[in-house]
Amino acid sequence: MVSARHAGHLPMTAPYPHAALAPDVPAPLVLALPKGRILAECGPLLARAGIEPAPDYADENSRRLRFPTADPMLDVVRVRPFDVATFVAYGGAQIGICGADVLGEFDFSEIYAPLDLKIGACRVSVAAPLDAGPDDPARWSTVRVATKYPNTARRHYAARGIHADIVHLNGAMELAPGLGLSRLIVDLVQTGSTLRANGLRETEVIAEVTSRLIVNRTALKTRPEEIGAWVARFRAAAA
Repeated sequence: MVSARHAGHLPMTAPYPHAALAPDVPAPLVLALPKGRILAECGPLLARAGIEPAPDYADENSRRLRFPTADPMLDVVRVRPFDVATFVAYGGAQIGICGADVLGEFDFSEIYAPLDLKIGACRVSVAAPLDAGPDDPARWSTVRVATKYPNTARRHYAARGIHADIVHLNGAMELAPGLGLSRLIVDLVQTGSTLRANGLRETEVIAEVTSRLIVNRTALKTRPEEIGAWVARFRAAAA
């Protein structure tokens, strides 16, 4: 039985297109995309991979979070960058596009990251106030750090024998040193202009970051042909 959507009678803006599929047809795969800066960079990549989501998927003012695509067996969801990995790890989405910074922070065993998509280039860095005097971190035993990457920061300093006292913030990290919350920050940096505008300077790069295609390991075992085909299409699109 061919679904109404597959026959072209159901508009792409239908909220849950899988409802139109026959009972014996598997539910569509779900691709999780990150809101914000990387979403714009995803557009050309999706087009090259043959993915055509409903037009409002890229509209940050749209209240919808799940979008059908021209392929009846693929839907797109738009979530916070940190949540992409969680959706894929727990099977809410079978595939996703996620920054290596998020993968390094959470290290989900349920996620397989087969492909570097070469988009969303930035870095996780340490920053300090511009007027901070010279100091030798080798002499530190502890340091207070404001960050939304607590695991990454702890690992970085633990490797040097330094205890990182973490102030966990979800945004506005640049305010922390000036307001006495922390000595340093660890944050995602692209150009460094936000740091400079807030009286900070980048002192060390912890990790270079690009976005990766990620896959739920269980879904890869249960639907290998479908997911393998999408991995191949993204590989060709990223080449």
